[in-house]
Amino acid sequence: MRLPLIRMGSGLAALALLASAPPAVATQPLPPSTADAMAQAASPQAMADYRRKLKEYQEARAAFEEQAGAYWASVSEKRKGRNAKRRERQAITLNDYVLTQPPVYTGPKRPVSPEPEEEKPPRERKPLPVVADFLKAAAEHFQFTPQRPATEVEFKRAYARYALAAGLTREQAVRVYSFETGGNGNYDMQSGLNPSKPGSRAISTAIGYNQLLTTNSVELLAEQGHEIIKELTARAATLSGAPRKAMDHKLAVLKRMVAFTRTVPDTWSEHEKLANTPQGWAVHAMVLDVDVGPMLQTHKLLTSVHFARIKGYNRPLTAAELEMMNLTGDGTGLDMVTMPQAMREQVPTSNFFQRGGYERNPVAIRHNTVAKLLAITDERMDFNSSKPGAKELATAF
Repeated sequence: MRLPLIRMGSGLAALALLASAPPAVATQPLPPSTADAMAQAASPQAMADYRRKLKEYQEARAAFEEQAGAYWASVSEKRKGRNAKRRERQAITLNDYVLTQPPVYTGPKRPVSPEPEEEKPPRERKPLPVVADFLKAAAEHFQFTPQRPATEVEFKRAYARYALAAGLTREQAVRVYSFETGGNGNYDMQSGLNPSKPGSRAISTAIGYNQLLTTNSVELLAEQGHEIIKELTARAATLSGAPRKAMDHKLAVLKRMVAFTRTVPDTWSEHEKLANTPQGWAVHAMVLDVDVGPMLQTHKLLTSVHFARIKGYNRPLTAAELEMMNLTGDGTGLDMVTMPQAMREQVPTSNFFQRGGYERNPVAIRHNTVAKLLAITDERMDFNSSKPGAKELATAF
């Protein structure tokens, strides 16, 4: 997947309210302090002081950007060097990482101009598709409606059966679920949406126990679709009557979806393009199906387990290690997972991010070494595993 480590919140609700306010609101008198400030032009002295402070800020910021640019360029070069050494099967050492923390800007803040500035209209943001959109797309493009479970426990049991048979452990599945959903997530929970919080808004397309994005669903069907079809075909052979007819239809739809996901090269960027189409949304609706959904949720984690084994890492992954691969991508995650504990204590988390992703990630900044990041992940898993949803999933195993 690949999401930042922290789910990002949305502050658009207030803007939406302002944008939809009736004209009468805009004609209300301004507060006296604001009216007085706008009525008086800034004095020459105030403007001179502002320009001086602005220059100081710009100079300080430019110096910081030069320092930060050099730091992040070094992170990139070190990453390329590690990748090259891995291809040659050479050992990775501390010298292959940047061992200092990223520079932090400590200069003056950008000064506020004493002259009133023209307000810019809020930037329009394209709304994210939600479950209703995925279901509508599935009906329109594949003439299919996912078979939803009668109860949450039914989905949990189906997930537990398939996960165990595929090779995941109860600890891995339950603790990753606890971290990803907060310990109480439903099979159709979408990131950012909370039924108990009216007005909450989706912050990504991630759905379910392991928070699959639309791109994850497209990629998983492209890579694991034939295996899923094979297993459901065997299951169909044990059915008759209406259940058999429904399964046969589901299989026909799955085959069409798999064919769609394989119309592009097997890369994340190409799958992402498909995922952002209505047909890609339709594929994502399969996450909600009681037969296919547990398989997709399982394969999301299982691909990381298999990746580690292919790379020669045969020790069982802890749930926290598996989560690192789940969140940051298999290659980056395995870089952390294979690191000895002594190195984990010293290597900054910045080595595993692009600058923009790191600076938007308060968890990686606050817990700024690999050891600290894994520790806080374990801590959150411990806490959330005691919640009702996590306990119910554990019982399903």
